[in-house]
Amino acid sequence: MHSSHQALLRLIAVFKFVKGALLIAAGIGILKMAHMNPAAELNHWVANMGFDPGQRVVSHAIQKVTNIPPQRIRELGIATFPYAALFVTEGIGLWLLKRWAEWFTVIATGSLIPIEVYEIVSHPSLLKGLVLIVNIGIVAYLIYRIRSEPAR
Repeated sequence: MHSSHQALLRLIAVFKFVKGALLIAAGIGILKMAHMNPAAELNHWVANMGFDPGQRVVSHAIQKVTNIPPQRIRELGIATFPYAALFVTEGIGLWLLKRWAEWFTVIATGSLIPIEVYEIVSHPSLLKGLVLIVNIGIVAYLIYRIRSEPAR
């Protein structure tokens, strides 16, 4: 395997590790929030990030989140961990340059692309669009690698 392919696989692995870490942090934060006053916590977080909690858009977002029932908040928090485990598993396998990880990433990432497209159509954002483009690129590159290089 060429060193440029190794470097690209390891870059993809880092991307997967970052996504996994972000989901773990989000899950922990969501689960902590389920046991607190969500409105007060969100106002505190928003203010610490330099936004004005009284701003119309921010206030509306906080209001929407505070209307979510505590049980649903716990479910959302718990749901982040299997996805984080998926990303970390992909990252470990890709970092170790394992062929199974290339297949696993194509299947897992490819299967999530329709959900990402739906999310972008429903709630468009630049970040979602960038993640979708990166994921499509990852799947295309790994399919190319799997088809063009013999199994190791």
